[in-house]
Amino acid sequence: MNTLKKIILSLLIASSIAAISTTAIAETDAGRATYKPAEAIDIVATRIQAAIDAISKGVSNEEAASLIKPAIDFSKEINANDKVDNARAKANKKLKSAMSHAKESALKEAEQELRDAKKDFEALKSLI
Repeated sequence: MNTLKKIILSLLIASSIAAISTTAIAETDAGRATYKPAEAIDIVATRIQAAIDAISKGVSNEEAASLIKPAIDFSKEINANDKVDNARAKANKKLKSAMSHAKESALKEAEQELRDAKKDFEALKSLI
């Protein structure tokens, strides 16, 4: 009887751990799109280029900042390994700098920061 209680208790603990474990059921949410690192880099580069083109056409500083923000947000989707993440963080700093320049109405500096950030993001492909 004592052995039976131990077996039942062990099974109960094992099943509760398996039921609660998030790693056992980890998968992508149905409402969330996932991207491969190379795809995410291309999307970020496209968004940066859209901001560069808009600044070249002479948009206002608020519009320029609003075009840079999606690139900053989407850059978080780039995750392959630690080297890529460190390089992404450095490139992301340039995007944030471009956004602060845009908010300060220094659009020429913002455009140059965006060009540098785009080169850095495109260089991430070689690290994947």
